Amino acid sequence: MAKVTFVGAGPGDVELITLKGYKALAQADRVIYAGSLINTDLLDYCKSGAETYDSAKLDLNEILDLIEEAIGQDQEVVRLHTGDASLYGSIREQIEELKKRGIDFAVIPGVSSFLGTAAAIGTEYTVPEVSQSLIITRMAGRTPVPEKENLRFLASHQTSMAIFLSVQNIQGVVEELLAGGYSKDTPAAVIYKATWPEEKQVVGTLADIAEKTQAAGIKLTALILVGNFLGEEFYYSKLYDTDFSHGFRN
Repeated sequence: MAKVTFVGAGPGDVELITLKGYKALAQADRVIYAGSLINTDLLDYCKSGAETYDSAKLDLNEILDLIEEAIGQDQEVVRLHTGDASLYGSIREQIEELKKRGIDFAVIPGVSSFLGTAAAIGTEYTVPEVSQSLIITRMAGRTPVPEKENLRFLASHQTSMAIFLSVQNIQGVVEELLAGGYSKDTPAAVIYKATWPEEKQVVGTLADIAEKTQAAGIKLTALILVGNFLGEEFYYSKLYDTDFSHGFRN
C-alpha cells in the first residue's frame, strides 16, 4: 500500500541526507518539498518522471490534497523537510490530518542544522566540566513560546544553547540572554546556511555578535550558538583515561 514518507533532507549539503532518505526520495512518484528551506539540488536524486511541488506556495489543505491524490493512484509520496523534521518541521499538524484521511505515513530522520553547524565550525556542545547539556530553542515571534521557555529563563542555566529562527532579531536575543545571566564576554557564533556552499560564519561574544551579524548582512537561515563550549577552556573526557573501562574484559 502506498504511503507518504516524511524525509529529513539534512542541513544543506546534498550528501548529508541519510542513505534511507536518499532511497525514499529516489523511489518517490511525487515529492512535496520545503522550497524556501531545502537545497533544491536534492531534487536531482528524484527519478525521471517524478512530480515535484514547492510547498512554500501551498497551504496545508493543498499539500494534503496533493498527497491524497497520489496515494489514491497508488503512488509513493515524499514530504521533504529541512534538517530533521522533528525540530521546527511542522509535521505534527500534517500527520494529524493524514490520520483523519486514513493515509499511512512514515518518518525518516535527518541531520539537523544544529548538528551541521557544530560540524561546520568544528565544535562540541558537551565539553567536560564546561557544559553537559544543550538547549535547543527559539525566540518568541509570530510563533509564541511557553512562558517558562523564554530565552531569559533558559539563559539562567548557563549551558550550551542553539537558537533557531531568531537571527532576524539578534539584538533582542542578546538582550534576553544578558538579562538571563550570561555575561557580555560569553562566546557566541552565528552560522548562516551551515554546510551550504554559501555558508557564512560570524564569531564573537555577546558584546559584539549582534553588530557583527548585522554587518555581515545575515537576516535569515542562520543558527545562533551561545555558551562557553565555544571558548578556549576545556577538559579532556575520562573516555581517554588509560584506566577507563569500555566494558571489555581480557
